[in-house]
Amino acid sequence: MAIKNRREYLFLYDVVNANPNGDPLDENKPRLDEESGRVLVTDVRLKRVIRDSLEELGECIFYSRSAKGKTRQELLKQFENDPQKAIEKCIDLRLFGATFSVEKNTLSITGPVQFNFGMSLHRVEPKLIKGTTVVASGEGKQQGTFTEMWIIPYGLIAFHGVANQLSAEETNLSDEDLEKMTRAMWLGTKGSTAVLSHSKMGHNPRLLIEIVYKEGVKTQIGELDRLVKIETDKEEEAIRDIGDLKIDLSLLKQKLERYKDRIEKIRYAIDDRVVLTQPLEEIFKGLQKEIFPWFNEV
Repeated sequence: MAIKNRREYLFLYDVVNANPNGDPLDENKPRLDEESGRVLVTDVRLKRVIRDSLEELGECIFYSRSAKGKTRQELLKQFENDPQKAIEKCIDLRLFGATFSVEKNTLSITGPVQFNFGMSLHRVEPKLIKGTTVVASGEGKQQGTFTEMWIIPYGLIAFHGVANQLSAEETNLSDEDLEKMTRAMWLGTKGSTAVLSHSKMGHNPRLLIEIVYKEGVKTQIGELDRLVKIETDKEEEAIRDIGDLKIDLSLLKQKLERYKDRIEKIRYAIDDRVVLTQPLEEIFKGLQKEIFPWFNEV
């Protein structure tokens, strides 16, 4: 059964000495907003992490890593060339939608779950790391080559997302699907194959908040990522660890107070190294709240 309640997500994770989302058209440099000096991460990148993690947890994924390079036509053959069967089987299609062209028929579905671009909550200074590799070219011989890799020393990145219950009817997105997605988002950021490459090591999930609205509510707070600030004694570019800052959710608290009559409950996960300027009990005051049931497993 498709979800009946709209959801809204705030997800914070940090990156240490890694490239959160390189631009292949610009020497694979970290994507950067030149005006603010903040690093950007595309929604496609986050969805890739979720997909990879879901697949590792045993879910059927249409756009899996093993499917790289295959056309939609080729992928659909696994499902008797029937897009509806693919949607029934593949959780990523139920979450994020897809566009299919099968013979003369076209099916375009907007996924009920959408994320904006993630952005760091502070300025960053990308660095080019240079090194060498040594490859044996024959007995007693070695050949060295130079390597270069772009990283950021540290970045605390915020994503905002929405699960739309009206769009969910088209893919039959269920509450169970969303439960699996939040678990995969946390676990995948921590250690899926999407973050285990040399340039991606150093990702850690820090805070995930899910706002569950009451049935019948067709709106949401919006821009949750812009309701998060940080406090630090350091220059922003000098931040190197989650312990160098405090997270300020006071603007989120104000919004939750305004929308409290439309909210059914709030679910959350928080890393034990995170320091908030106010305890979550104060942020969520007057609202039903619970820790994600999967959090005790991670």
